Amino acid sequence: MKTKNVLPLIAAALMLASCSQTDIVSSDEGSLFDERGGGWLAEEMNKAADHKTEAAADYSGLSTEKHGYGQGVQLDADNRPAGALDFNNVYGRYDASAIGDKDSNIIRLTFDQGYENGYTAKILDTLKEQNVKATFFVLDDYARREPELVRRMIDEGHIVGNHSVTHRSMPTLSAEECRSEIMDLHKYIKDEFGYEMTEFRPPMGEFSELSLAVTKDCGYRTLLWSYAYADWDVNDQPDPEKALGRLTEALHNGAVYLLHSVSSTNAAILGDFIKNARASGYDFEPLA
Repeated sequence: MKTKNVLPLIAAALMLASCSQTDIVSSDEGSLFDERGGGWLAEEMNKAADHKTEAAADYSGLSTEKHGYGQGVQLDADNRPAGALDFNNVYGRYDASAIGDKDSNIIRLTFDQGYENGYTAKILDTLKEQNVKATFFVLDDYARREPELVRRMIDEGHIVGNHSVTHRSMPTLSAEECRSEIMDLHKYIKDEFGYEMTEFRPPMGEFSELSLAVTKDCGYRTLLWSYAYADWDVNDQPDPEKALGRLTEALHNGAVYLLHSVSSTNAAILGDFIKNARASGYDFEPLA
């Protein structure tokens, strides 16, 4: 037998040895033998190649400078925040955005799920009553502590987004640490709920070019926001009437609203805000 014919057999043997019995017999989608003719060995080799590509990605030319995002107070003629527009223009190449299409009357409601304060079920009830789908960005701890709520989000057609494992500032981490913050939670949600997340919101809105690039290489889009207000302090909640007025006045095409589900005010005014937005010609979708 010639040497060039031996090498593929050696590679196959090594691949067999590296796979556990469970890997060989089955995967998340059943048997690794399939009608496409690739067989389990081809799939395992492809997985290994993908992992190598991810690990070998060169981020050395990207800035690690920390940026803290905020939509700012400057607005264009269409009531769209300049900060959100600037973010799209500068970082859109990393599949990152803070605002949707200026010609679209669609609004995205997004909620950051840091911890449960007893209002998420009420928020979900309101969304169901109003036939609105939203996006919920969950932390690892939240997903583990509140599986019933996460399951309800999924079952009722909402998007569950990735907010990281430990809520660390992404630009302070190495590329591998960034990847772990995203993909460790990704794996948990997929394993526990059979749901595959595709959107990431960096904790505290902090990012760097490197962290955005890593997020994109993980197969994720980064989604920030075009409107947020001080709703997160449970001991200093905004007046509901004033908060409703602020949210309504901020309406703009392609809006991405960031709300926190720990807010009693948000839970109280959500239905009225949705009605106000629709009366002003807007509608709601979970995807931009």
